[in-house]
Amino acid sequence: MSKREAFLEAACQENVEDFLRFIQLHKNKTEPFDVEEVVQEMPRDQRQTLWGKLASLLQDVLQELPPERWVQGRDEGMEVESAADPKHVMAVVDGVTLVAAVSLKVLEDGDTYSSLLEITHRLHDVLVSLPVSDAPLQLHIHKLCEAWWKKGLKEKEQFGRTAFFISLQKSLILKKPGVEIQRVWSLHDVLWSLDYTSEDNKQIINLLIECFLHPIYIRSDDGKRFLVFLFSWNVDFIWIIHGTIKNQLEFYSKNMTTDITEIYFRAWNKASGDFLERIENLCIQDFMQNAILLHRTSPVHAKVRQIVSYFHTRKGCSKVDKMLCNLYKPILWKALSAPNFEVRANATLLFTDAFPVHDPEQNYKNIDEVVQKQLDTVMGLLDDPHTTVRSSATLGVCKILAKCWELIPSIIITDFLKKLVMELAADNSSPDVRCSVFKCLTIVLDNTLSHPILEKLLPTLKYSLHDTSEKVRTAFLDMLIKVKAVRAAKFWDVCNMDHLLARLAIDSHPVSKRIVDLLFKSFFPVNDSEHEWCCRCITLIQMNPMAARKFYQHAHKHTAPTNIIKLMLAIRRVLNSSIQTDTDLSQINDSNKENSAQAEPLLGKDLAVVSSLLEVVAILWRSVEKALKQNEEAQKYTFAKFGNVMAKYFQAFEDERCTVPLIQLASFMPPAAVPTFSCGILSRLRRMDSGAVLTQYSQLLDCMCCWGQAADILELVTDWLTEALPKQGDKVNTNRRVRIQETVEAKPDLALAYLEYLFSNTSTREKVLALDQKPLKQLHTVLGNWRLVLYTHLSSPTEDPKSPSMETALKVFMCHVRFCAHLQHNLSEGREYMLSLEHVAAWVAEWVLPFLAKRTNDDDDESEKSQPLAAQITESFLMVCRDVLLVGLGDETFKGQILHLCSLTLLSEAGYLCIPAVLPILKEVVDSYGPEDNNNNPAQENEEDATTVVLSVVGNIFQKIIELLARRLRKEPEEGKQLCQSAVPGLTDFLQVAVTWDKAPLRGVFSTLFAVIIVEKRHLLQKITHPEEVIAPESVEDMPPLSSILLSVILKLPSLTRAFLTEVCSSFDSEAISSLSELASVLHVLAVIRHTGQSKAGLRSAAICVQQQLYKHAARDTRDIQGVIYESSLKTLNDILDL
Repeated sequence: MSKREAFLEAACQENVEDFLRFIQLHKNKTEPFDVEEVVQEMPRDQRQTLWGKLASLLQDVLQELPPERWVQGRDEGMEVESAADPKHVMAVVDGVTLVAAVSLKVLEDGDTYSSLLEITHRLHDVLVSLPVSDAPLQLHIHKLCEAWWKKGLKEKEQFGRTAFFISLQKSLILKKPGVEIQRVWSLHDVLWSLDYTSEDNKQIINLLIECFLHPIYIRSDDGKRFLVFLFSWNVDFIWIIHGTIKNQLEFYSKNMTTDITEIYFRAWNKASGDFLERIENLCIQDFMQNAILLHRTSPVHAKVRQIVSYFHTRKGCSKVDKMLCNLYKPILWKALSAPNFEVRANATLLFTDAFPVHDPEQNYKNIDEVVQKQLDTVMGLLDDPHTTVRSSATLGVCKILAKCWELIPSIIITDFLKKLVMELAADNSSPDVRCSVFKCLTIVLDNTLSHPILEKLLPTLKYSLHDTSEKVRTAFLDMLIKVKAVRAAKFWDVCNMDHLLARLAIDSHPVSKRIVDLLFKSFFPVNDSEHEWCCRCITLIQMNPMAARKFYQHAHKHTAPTNIIKLMLAIRRVLNSSIQTDTDLSQINDSNKENSAQAEPLLGKDLAVVSSLLEVVAILWRSVEKALKQNEEAQKYTFAKFGNVMAKYFQAFEDERCTVPLIQLASFMPPAAVPTFSCGILSRLRRMDSGAVLTQYSQLLDCMCCWGQAADILELVTDWLTEALPKQGDKVNTNRRVRIQETVEAKPDLALAYLEYLFSNTSTREKVLALDQKPLKQLHTVLGNWRLVLYTHLSSPTEDPKSPSMETALKVFMCHVRFCAHLQHNLSEGREYMLSLEHVAAWVAEWVLPFLAKRTNDDDDESEKSQPLAAQITESFLMVCRDVLLVGLGDETFKGQILHLCSLTLLSEAGYLCIPAVLPILKEVVDSYGPEDNNNNPAQENEEDATTVVLSVVGNIFQKIIELLARRLRKEPEEGKQLCQSAVPGLTDFLQVAVTWDKAPLRGVFSTLFAVIIVEKRHLLQKITHPEEVIAPESVEDMPPLSSILLSVILKLPSLTRAFLTEVCSSFDSEAISSLSELASVLHVLAVIRHTGQSKAGLRSAAICVQQQLYKHAARDTRDIQGVIYESSLKTLNDILDL
């Protein structure tokens, strides 16, 4: 039996296993059996018989187990009555699909394929009934439907639609849909057979719209072709596509917007008839309109401009030129004269970008007239009253000149450039216009034809280098850099070198770096010899020393570290020649023949140049310090070269201008490289006068820290502070006494100055804190011992001239608590120094706060001195504690201790003096507990309880502060007002944090504020005796003193105002407000809020609450005070509610 006959016989239900074996042999590449070859060799009638038998086989297996039950049976492990195995059925269906597919390939004209059509119908039904996936069986049926469509056989529309629909679905859900997008494009003609208006096709239409939201479609070539085709599918579909893109435009990236623009352009280019008209009028002109009317702050404005600009770039083609002319005609010229400046500015950008806007079908004469008219329009836009329009017109003119220079008459070009350079570059009304002139002239400079005329005009702009606006100066310098780059002119002819150096010396970083960029090759010609570098350096110093320093600060950005080091060594040779170090010079000349042939520049006794050269070396060394550390050999060489001359430099250059950079240079080297200087530096610090200024010791301290000798500084400071303490007996450390005797006296003030510098600079602070704990603890102990001196000043009515001054003792106290904070921050674990701060807090509570209490008459003199000092000590300590909390060092124990101290302070007689220092503490404590943390962790009950306790204490302290402010205002009005004013910043910060809590215990903060304001106002109303005195306030100044201060704080921020009005409503809900005077007080507060225009919704709610209570007091005699108050309140209420 032949292969054909055997295969034909196997194509039935009874021999299905043989059929599957044949299919398996076909799939096995090592076997010679090929289904396509077998089917191709069959005669026509045998093929028809095969298709008929396969149709019956397919029908039988699908009846045994329909596709709907394949997945169900496999997932649930069900045994169906027919005992059919889903895998077996799927294998049979897959085999039939394979035969059908190869049959399509060998199908000949005249073949009757009704049975094949029946097979394809059944397979189509299987495909439709299964969920979309990339399973092999579904893929094979899908390809069969696709092949049927492409073959153009009977009922191809149905199979083509299904193949297209499934490909479309898969292209939108697969992670790598490239193949499916290609298939969608290959099947795009299917859409011609679909009815756009039919409900059956709505699902496909929705998927087509989704394609415009899918980045892969927008980016890929086949995807773009398909999206372009969709513009030509149905006229009504164009508007839906355009609307979809507009809605999505905000979320497109710049590159995707470019791709979308290309799709629009290609769709327009291929369109004709109604499609062309729709694309032009509904899409392109709509973008033009939006580009003109959208605010520049709109997130889509830039992308709309990008789309329209793409069409402008395709100008030069008559079709594009005509389209732009027709579409711009009804909108552009009207927009250029619109009342709104932003519309004019947007239109100006479009107009100049599209210039010239003309109809290419007109004759040349008409085109010339149109272009001339448009040039006149552009000239007019340069005189627009609004700066934004003038800036836009400047950009447009420069683009036109760069693009159309050869087409514009020279007289018009000259007029434009003179307008820009002579007028707009000096536009006093707007730095933006001046800035745009210089930015846009760089566009013109790209056209080499502009260089001759600009070479003559640009020198008139030289004073723009000194413009009052930094951005104008930077734009001017950018233009000069462009002039230099394109060689349009010599930049020093445009702007004098002296002016450039003067500006370099004093200007900001953005300006300075541009000037250095401009001048770098002039003063650091890297291709010349090092001798020339030195000569240029000295020339620069002689022209402007400060500019030279700035220049070399930026030099490392323009050349390699090797060149910087070469320049340093070259300057060293020049300095050596000035002090005649013969030995060293001979060594240099022997090792460098080229340099020996050239005489070094002679400086003589010009100390100004010498000091500047030393400064330059120090600046250059700092700029390449990291590079030197990475190259050990170069670092050793540099150390050696400078180390063997530093001692002579110190001897020869004794002037202060020279010693400052010399000390900086010494700090870059190891102390062994400068032994003479490094050995005497500690003695210099020790011999320093007590009144020495920062510049005298700062560099010496930096040097010692760089050399790792910070411990020696701390020892000196510790010795001085120990020696300055009043002695108790003779228990003095012998070792320390020997060291101190090297100096004339202890200098505690200078010791504090050293410490202040060490801890105020990051680099020195890190080196000090990196020391062993022993010297740090010694210093910590000594600083703490000074509290005894402070207490002596507190308790003693007279000062002992032998003991340290009160100011020094207070400084040491501040230094001690800050030192504790630094040490704690530096600890990896534990709270040793936090405990020290808590001990200080306990000391303040026990020994300082009693002096804030009221004194008897006998102690007035002592009180006059001690009370302010006690307040100063307390405030100083609280300020440091605020900083500790601010940086997150404070734990729960510390917070509790400090809040306790705040409570004790406020309970003291003069505790009100410390209110400005207490409020920041409250703010930081509250800020350390986020309301969201408290809400998001309801399971942590213990933590919540602890937080509630701490915040309750904060609320109580705040209430006490408000009471103290009210009391001071009653007793001492002037002092009370000053106190309130000093508390305003802290009060504002605290309320800003408290308002973020919408529940107890901090909600009570606004209750306190509301109660105080109402009580104070009610008290004022109750004192009124004449009806004329009943006047509703209009501003916070019309309120009583404390209310005025509190309301001014509340009204600063809308969030505080809303929280306050919420509290007003809550007080009415709790029926806390009922009397007429209280209601009137509330209305007076609401009247003040109304005049600020804030929180209108909250204000109305509060007014309605008052309204409901106020009508209860309606039966009042209008002749007495209460009646007058009622009438006034009713009028105020009506004003608030606009009744």
